[in-house]
Amino acid sequence: MKKFRFRQFPVYKDACLFRIQARDIAKKSFPKSEQFCLTSQLLRALNSIILNIAEGADRGTDKDFANFLNYSHTSVNEVVACMDIALSDCYITEKEHEEILLHAEKLANQLTAFRKKIISDI
Repeated sequence: MKKFRFRQFPVYKDACLFRIQARDIAKKSFPKSEQFCLTSQLLRALNSIILNIAEGADRGTDKDFANFLNYSHTSVNEVVACMDIALSDCYITEKEHEEILLHAEKLANQLTAFRKKIISDI
Protein backbone atom coordinates (compact mmCIF):
# COMPACT_ATOMS: atom_id res chain seq x y z
CA MET A 1 0.00 0.00 0.00
CA LYS A 2 1.79 3.13 -1.22
CA LYS A 3 -0.48 5.62 0.51
CA PHE A 4 1.26 5.15 3.86
CA ARG A 5 4.88 5.62 2.79
CA PHE A 6 6.18 5.77 6.37
CA ARG A 7 5.48 2.05 6.74
CA GLN A 8 8.31 1.39 4.25
CA PHE A 9 10.94 3.39 6.17
CA PRO A 10 13.52 1.17 7.89
CA VAL A 11 13.54 3.56 10.86
CA TYR A 12 9.77 3.12 11.27
CA LYS A 13 10.11 -0.66 11.24
CA ASP A 14 12.97 -0.53 13.74
CA ALA A 15 10.97 1.82 15.97
CA CYS A 16 8.14 -0.72 16.01
CA LEU A 17 10.54 -3.48 17.06
CA PHE A 18 12.10 -1.22 19.70
CA ARG A 19 8.65 -0.53 21.11
CA ILE A 20 7.92 -4.24 21.44
CA GLN A 21 11.27 -4.93 23.10
CA ALA A 22 10.98 -2.14 25.65
CA ARG A 23 7.29 -2.79 26.33
CA ASP A 24 7.96 -6.47 26.98
CA ILE A 25 10.72 -5.65 29.46
CA ALA A 26 8.44 -3.21 31.26
CA LYS A 27 5.53 -5.69 31.39
CA LYS A 28 7.80 -8.42 32.72
CA SER A 29 9.94 -6.42 35.14
CA PHE A 30 8.20 -3.27 36.34
CA PRO A 31 6.10 -3.63 39.49
CA LYS A 32 2.35 -3.06 39.42
CA SER A 33 2.87 0.06 41.56
CA GLU A 34 4.52 1.69 38.52
CA GLN A 35 1.63 0.90 36.17
CA PHE A 36 0.26 4.45 36.21
CA CYS A 37 3.58 6.23 36.51
CA LEU A 38 6.83 4.94 34.99
CA THR A 39 5.23 2.23 32.84
CA SER A 40 2.66 4.66 31.47
CA GLN A 41 5.32 7.28 30.75
CA LEU A 42 7.53 4.71 29.01
CA LEU A 43 4.69 3.49 26.80
CA ARG A 44 3.72 7.05 25.83
CA ALA A 45 7.33 7.78 24.85
CA LEU A 46 7.58 4.53 22.86
CA ASN A 47 4.37 5.31 21.01
CA SER A 48 5.52 8.87 20.37
CA ILE A 49 8.59 7.64 18.49
CA ILE A 50 6.43 5.75 16.01
CA LEU A 51 3.58 8.24 15.80
CA ASN A 52 5.86 11.20 15.05
CA ILE A 53 7.52 9.34 12.18
CA ALA A 54 4.09 8.54 10.76
CA GLU A 55 2.66 12.02 11.26
CA GLY A 56 5.72 13.79 9.91
CA ALA A 57 5.89 11.67 6.76
CA ASP A 58 2.77 13.31 5.40
CA ARG A 59 3.67 16.90 6.16
CA GLY A 60 3.76 19.45 3.39
CA THR A 61 7.49 20.10 3.51
CA ASP A 62 10.64 18.16 4.22
CA LYS A 63 11.52 20.75 6.87
CA ASP A 64 8.30 19.88 8.73
CA PHE A 65 9.08 16.17 8.39
CA ALA A 66 12.57 16.76 9.79
CA ASN A 67 11.01 18.45 12.83
CA PHE A 68 8.85 15.39 13.47
CA LEU A 69 11.88 13.14 13.19
CA ASN A 70 13.49 15.35 15.82
CA TYR A 71 10.44 14.83 18.07
CA SER A 72 10.87 11.08 17.59
CA HIS A 73 14.50 11.40 18.61
CA THR A 74 13.60 13.26 21.80
CA SER A 75 11.15 10.48 22.61
CA VAL A 76 13.98 7.96 22.27
CA ASN A 77 15.85 10.06 24.84
CA GLU A 78 12.82 9.86 27.11
CA VAL A 79 12.73 6.06 26.81
CA VAL A 80 16.40 5.91 27.77
CA ALA A 81 15.70 8.10 30.81
CA CYS A 82 12.80 5.83 31.84
CA MET A 83 15.05 2.81 31.56
CA ASP A 84 17.74 4.58 33.60
CA ILE A 85 15.14 5.09 36.32
CA ALA A 86 14.07 1.46 36.05
CA LEU A 87 17.69 0.35 36.48
CA SER A 88 18.22 2.71 39.39
CA ASP A 89 15.09 1.36 41.10
CA CYS A 90 16.25 -2.23 40.43
CA TYR A 91 13.30 -3.08 38.17
CA ILE A 92 15.54 -4.25 35.33
CA THR A 93 18.93 -5.92 35.12
CA GLU A 94 22.12 -4.36 33.82
CA LYS A 95 21.87 -6.71 30.83
CA GLU A 96 18.32 -5.60 29.97
CA HIS A 97 19.39 -1.98 30.37
CA GLU A 98 22.38 -2.42 28.10
CA GLU A 99 20.27 -4.16 25.40
CA ILE A 100 17.72 -1.34 25.41
CA LEU A 101 20.45 1.30 25.28
CA LEU A 102 22.12 -0.38 22.31
CA HIS A 103 18.82 -0.52 20.42
CA ALA A 104 18.00 3.06 21.43
CA GLU A 105 21.38 4.28 20.19
CA LYS A 106 20.88 2.54 16.84
CA LEU A 107 17.42 4.06 16.49
CA ALA A 108 18.64 7.54 17.48
CA ASN A 109 21.43 7.30 14.90
CA GLN A 110 18.93 6.24 12.21
CA LEU A 111 16.65 9.17 13.04
CA THR A 112 19.57 11.60 12.94
CA ALA A 113 20.82 10.27 9.61
CA PHE A 114 17.33 10.34 8.10
CA ARG A 115 16.76 13.89 9.34
CA LYS A 116 20.12 15.06 7.94
CA LYS A 117 19.35 13.45 4.57
CA ILE A 118 15.97 15.17 4.40
CA ILE A 119 17.43 18.53 5.36
CA SER A 120 20.26 18.21 2.82
CA ASP A 121 17.68 17.59 0.09
CA ILE A 122 15.98 20.93 0.83
